[in-house]
Amino acid sequence: MAARPVALITGASRGIGAAVAAALAGSHDLLLGGRDETALAEVAATLPAARPWPVELTDQVAVEAAAASVTRLDVLVHSAGIARLGGLGDLSAADWRDSFEVNVVAVAELTRLLLPALRAAAGHVVLINSGSGLKANPRWGAYAASKFALRAYADVLRAEEPGLRVTSVHPGRTATDMQRAVREFEAGEFEPDKYMSSASVAALVHAAITTPPDAHVHEVVIRQRP
Repeated sequence: MAARPVALITGASRGIGAAVAAALAGSHDLLLGGRDETALAEVAATLPAARPWPVELTDQVAVEAAAASVTRLDVLVHSAGIARLGGLGDLSAADWRDSFEVNVVAVAELTRLLLPALRAAAGHVVLINSGSGLKANPRWGAYAASKFALRAYADVLRAEEPGLRVTSVHPGRTATDMQRAVREFEAGEFEPDKYMSSASVAALVHAAITTPPDAHVHEVVIRQRP
């Protein structure tokens, strides 16, 4: 029997990352990336053939060591991310640096380290972007800039690595802990029923990954229904 494909998902302890893990669990062996090993273990316990892959993605030494343990990889899903929100007059240099360090630099570095395994598998890289990676709004400057940069990174990776499939996913508002924090920032109520579920976004990720090999989904835009 052929070995099942292997998928590594960052930000897999909750939200969209955990939903993507659940969507792929039936067909892939899973590495669940994140900082909270206990939370990752709890998610892994609910899924077949899943194990925690704990690492702080902004720690270069830790990322290099963790990546060295990955000898085979078919799918890499970048779901980890942060949102530093505020007006341009209020955001600090640290806010900008943190936004790019987590949302762009960590993605680029982890992908670089895993490229040999991805190339060997003719693999697939999925980047969970945002509506803010397509349109920038007031008080979302640092976040939007990092997501525009992430989209540019995906475009370049797709062009430089024609043996890989690279998909950018741009969800609208999704009922996650990040959305809860966003609504608090906006002084609004968090009403999960008004947003998409993480499972709905994960279904689109699953569809892109399982698209037959003669096709390549470059970009997915998904919005909540009004």
